[in-house]
Amino acid sequence: MRGTHRRRGHEGDRRSVRATPAAGGGRRTPGAVTRAPTTGPEGAGVADEEGAPEGDVYEWYQRGLRLLAGGDPAAAATLLSRAVAAEPGSRSLLEALARAQFDAGRYDEAIGSFSRLIRGNPADDYAQFGLGLAASRAGDLDLAAEHLALAVAMRPDVGDYARALRRVRARRSSGSA
Repeated sequence: MRGTHRRRGHEGDRRSVRATPAAGGGRRTPGAVTRAPTTGPEGAGVADEEGAPEGDVYEWYQRGLRLLAGGDPAAAATLLSRAVAAEPGSRSLLEALARAQFDAGRYDEAIGSFSRLIRGNPADDYAQFGLGLAASRAGDLDLAAEHLALAVAMRPDVGDYARALRRVRARRSSGSA
């Protein structure tokens, strides 16, 4: 999604699904991400005896974002899926996971993660946009058009949303998937 607007807090992320700040202009923060006791050798960055990554959930989140920004979305998705399993209520973790899945080309998984975000908050324009883009890449143009249209209706000021919707509608009318 080169050229799309970035959400605040993701300035270093050049390859991800991006958009403008959340409705209201507020910066999204880890929210429900909590600090638990670290696991494994202090600062080693390796898994402990049970296979959990070193550090706490917030550190996993931060490392996942760094991996995503550094161009390793598959590794980011692996780490962030572990974080989401530990903190399933964290929207920030789930959004980061969805972005990593999208960038890794795992569009069906990204659709699932963006769908979970939408179930939690149907008014999340960025999740609607992400689901629309993932569905488009997966070849489901009807699903893509539906969610991109919702994103445009929620945030008509975001040009990236409208451009993505126009592209999907053009593909649909030409019959190409």
